[in-house]
Amino acid sequence: MLNQFSRTQLLLGQDGMEKLKNARVAVFGVGGVGGYAVEALARSGVGALDLIDDDRVCLTNINRQIIATHKTIGKHKVDVAEERVLDINPDCKVRTYKTFYMPETASQFDFSQYDYVIDAIDTVTGKLELVMQAKAAGTPIISSMGAGNKLDPTAFEVADLYKTSVCPLAKVMRRECKKRGIKSLKVVYSKEMPISPIEEGSDKDNSDDSSWSEIDGKSSGRRSIPGSTAFVPSVVGLIIAGEVIKDLTGYQRTE
Repeated sequence: MLNQFSRTQLLLGQDGMEKLKNARVAVFGVGGVGGYAVEALARSGVGALDLIDDDRVCLTNINRQIIATHKTIGKHKVDVAEERVLDINPDCKVRTYKTFYMPETASQFDFSQYDYVIDAIDTVTGKLELVMQAKAAGTPIISSMGAGNKLDPTAFEVADLYKTSVCPLAKVMRRECKKRGIKSLKVVYSKEMPISPIEEGSDKDNSDDSSWSEIDGKSSGRRSIPGSTAFVPSVVGLIIAGEVIKDLTGYQRTE
């Protein structure tokens, strides 16, 4: 019988679709990257999604975040995402958390309950805590590196953190993960050199910002607002979702 996932089943098979239906994925950060990851997971038939983000949709999100429209401005991102997911797949079990993920809030989450974790948040402290918690629980995790101030969506690739280069955020994450004994971490990153924004914005929207300076200690003042587009964070989010889906189903390309 045909259903909304029939075309995906032609590629992943019924067994693969069952694995997705029974999977629970946590997405930390539902902005430019995370929002598109959530979208792809929902359209692929993932049966349970935990969405974690304390932010609300604002005007400057509209240029790149799939959940951002003039109608959703002011609403919590996780609420907008939940409504969208359920409109795509009413059977999906969605849990929302209006939480800013940091070491102080980590105890709210049991990582052993997740089949996969997506790190799409923008603070190094939060990212490191996510990686530590996921690794301790034996739960697969994939992290987004810097997506702000970049214009080439074709430059992004999947790699182990310790094989990355150029990306400033990846550099800091390599150093800090090594200190913590993290031996590997799947990431999506780009070797494109970040572009300097023409001028700083006046709002406080730091979505998709690689705030690596908080650990690097290179900036004690206000962070500059990164530039971003509709076609870079979206690609990163879709790449991440693709990796999660392939890993959950055990997909291996055959020549």
